[in-house]
Amino acid sequence: MSILAEFDPDAPAEGMPVPSPCVGICRMDQEKAWCAGCFRTIEEITCWSTAADQEKLRIWRLIRQRMF
Repeated sequence: MSILAEFDPDAPAEGMPVPSPCVGICRMDQEKAWCAGCFRTIEEITCWSTAADQEKLRIWRLIRQRMF
């Protein structure tokens, strides 16, 4: 099962780092302007490594919306 299906941004494990949503399918969807694999925009991908956990959780919530 992929991290996209497993992780719940509304109930993150306490004390654990927020996982990256990257699934190794790095291909930008030109129409939607986000990655076809992880559903993040270029800006979200580039800021991920320096983002605070609250920002990462906000991005995860956006990913959930984009998936459906």
